[in-house]
Amino acid sequence: MAFLDLPTHRLHYRIDGAEGAPWLTFCNSLGADLSMWDGQVAELAGDLRILRYDRRGHGRSSAAQGPYTIDQLGGDVLALWQALQIERSHFCGLSLGGLTGQWLGLNAADRLDRLVVCATAARIGTAESWAERIATVREKGLEPLVEGTVARWFTKGFSDRHQAQVKAIMDVFLATAPEAYIGCCNAVAQADFRDALPGLGVPLLAIAGDDDPTCPPADLQHIAQTVADGRCAQVPGRHLCNVESAAAFTAVLGDFLRV
Repeated sequence: MAFLDLPTHRLHYRIDGAEGAPWLTFCNSLGADLSMWDGQVAELAGDLRILRYDRRGHGRSSAAQGPYTIDQLGGDVLALWQALQIERSHFCGLSLGGLTGQWLGLNAADRLDRLVVCATAARIGTAESWAERIATVREKGLEPLVEGTVARWFTKGFSDRHQAQVKAIMDVFLATAPEAYIGCCNAVAQADFRDALPGLGVPLLAIAGDDDPTCPPADLQHIAQTVADGRCAQVPGRHLCNVESAAAFTAVLGDFLRV
């Protein structure tokens, strides 16, 4: 296991793949850890040098005192790149990871080769919806969110067929530090790139799950159509479409990165 110690928290990260190959950085959904990308890493590690990390308070990373901002979450990526001497990288982020990717595209374009944002939006949800979720977690913890999260993340058919896999993912969700989950909810609630996206010039692919109730395909199409150099793709599944349709997702991703 590898860790980067920062002034307020410690980040757990993992590197896989071919030494000397182009870098690809993966960024997780809220409530997930770096294992959510196992299906992609297994297929892409022969051609890429892959960095994954656990967001603050998730997985094996410690929780800094919240609330967090999207600037801070993007800064964690830049801190990892600096520590690991990564001058440029592809970046692929899902949901909150996709918001982090948009921030990087707008604030650190010179460090990016190609940008992939998945199951995300220029603005996710409303301030009221995030305030309601924060209040629930503050009062009752993460357990009351499990049933609704499973329904948002996966189709019922996938959940029924892959019960052990879904349980493992939800075990990670429940192990997330509540204060970090709340801190990240604050970051999502405040992140709004709708007016800024026309200034994002990095080549971008937006990937949608065709049945995603949180960030439907129209949200990803909007991103692709608004940035200077964007395209959109769609795969079967709900919010964690990279898990539910791992092969199709990885094929689209690999093609865009020209692996």
